[in-house]
Amino acid sequence: MFMGEYNHSIDAKGRLIMPSKFREALGDEFVVTKGLDGCLFVYPIDEWQAFEEKLKTLPLTNKNARQFSRFFLAGAATCEVDKQGRILLPSVLREFAQLNKDVVLVGVLSRIEIWSKSKWIESNVYDDMDDIAEHMEELGLSI
Repeated sequence: MFMGEYNHSIDAKGRLIMPSKFREALGDEFVVTKGLDGCLFVYPIDEWQAFEEKLKTLPLTNKNARQFSRFFLAGAATCEVDKQGRILLPSVLREFAQLNKDVVLVGVLSRIEIWSKSKWIESNVYDDMDDIAEHMEELGLSI
């Protein structure tokens, strides 16, 4: 399980230091892809394979299903951590998430999200958390 929030920066070559806590759980190889809300999603191989299996069940005749699959698969890249604990983020993914220098890595249960720091700050306004919590009850989650 991934959790926590870490501030890092991307170097001129597009490399990012992966927090050691995350490296241990990711293993030697993992997948980085476009994520929702303008961030990147990072999946351990087993989680990615489970996600792929779900995508395979989507009907090819459904336009939304095709677009959904393309969104996640077209930009997906297998990554590895180098000896300095860095990963190389492909330029297409850096451009998608508008990652320049300052980034935030966030652990979200079975995945890691990589955000540009400015987007992370902008997206983390919790003024309506009570309202959101009420809607979570509709999904079967209550605290």
